[in-house]
Amino acid sequence: MAIHQIDPGLVPFQILDPEGNLVGEMPALSPERLLYFYRMMRLARAFSDRIIAMQRQGRATTFGSLTGQEAATVGLAAPLQPQDWLATSYREIASLIVKGVPLSTLVYSFRGYTPPNWPAETRCLPYQIVIGTQIPHAVGLAMAARIAGDPVVAVGVCGDGATSEGDFNEALNFAGVFRAPVVIIVQNNGWAISVPRHRQSAAPTLAARGIGFGVPSALVDGNDILAVYETVRQAVERARAGDGPTLIELLTYRLGSHTTADDASRYRDPAEVEAWRAKDPIARLQKFLRRRDLLSEEQDEEIGASVLEEIDAAVREAEAMPPMAPDSFFDYVSATLPPRLQEQRAELLRFAGPRQPTAGSGSGEQH
Repeated sequence: MAIHQIDPGLVPFQILDPEGNLVGEMPALSPERLLYFYRMMRLARAFSDRIIAMQRQGRATTFGSLTGQEAATVGLAAPLQPQDWLATSYREIASLIVKGVPLSTLVYSFRGYTPPNWPAETRCLPYQIVIGTQIPHAVGLAMAARIAGDPVVAVGVCGDGATSEGDFNEALNFAGVFRAPVVIIVQNNGWAISVPRHRQSAAPTLAARGIGFGVPSALVDGNDILAVYETVRQAVERARAGDGPTLIELLTYRLGSHTTADDASRYRDPAEVEAWRAKDPIARLQKFLRRRDLLSEEQDEEIGASVLEEIDAAVREAEAMPPMAPDSFFDYVSATLPPRLQEQRAELLRFAGPRQPTAGSGSGEQH
């Protein structure tokens, strides 16, 4: 199965330009599916805004803004089937939502707790905070599926900063050698916290790294949801057919700070931010839909209102859930805690007080 190949001098693959004009072949998508993409992008941005507001109010923990990367994160998850695995970082929350992780579960996690009801049926790993470690997990899941004979594809997603980690390169090498049914996606948003892309690697593109590992690669306009969807769809089909891995670089931009603990104005030129704001992925799809009479102003307002209502309900549900017991994170470490961790748990409880069972925290037994 053919896939758009990377050349170091090639411009990113694009179907919609920043003004919402069709400049490539339109994927086979129904009007309903296109409107779904648009709603999910609106939902992702509103969710990001809400969690940031909650963090400022002391109701949530540190959060990485999703604003500006909605096309990449919604588009990369949209082609996946229910049995496919998804391993992400903290910047792909919209991908998890598309794959079926409930909003309330995500809100609860950003309150600083381990969700007791993480939906295993979605085949989404809990988002990873440690940089790059989810990529070997994705390759491992892909190899396990192949050994089992399951027609399953795994997708691993990271940021541009993670490509400097050994985990990323080792996983890419393993995937190339063993032709794992995996798609590795890099969201290149220009910055690894305060380190610009050109200070991370001398390679002309991050996608070019795939060539060195024998992995077909693609460079895509990450603010064009149609280009993201179509490229990932082809890569997933290729992996499912037994043709091996693909590396995809999505060129996008985070319009907000790295996280709520960061002040991007200290290291970014405001003119750069404004130039990328003009490429807003939501506005791009909105213009395309309006031009095709698929989205009226009234529909747009209804989508905005329904998104906020959905988030309001999720926040209420998450805040009504009891907090996890202070020592509950030990429950997720191993089947049987070794003596050193048993000592650490006992020491914690001396300060926190006896463990009180809560809905979702278990009885306190090790499991």
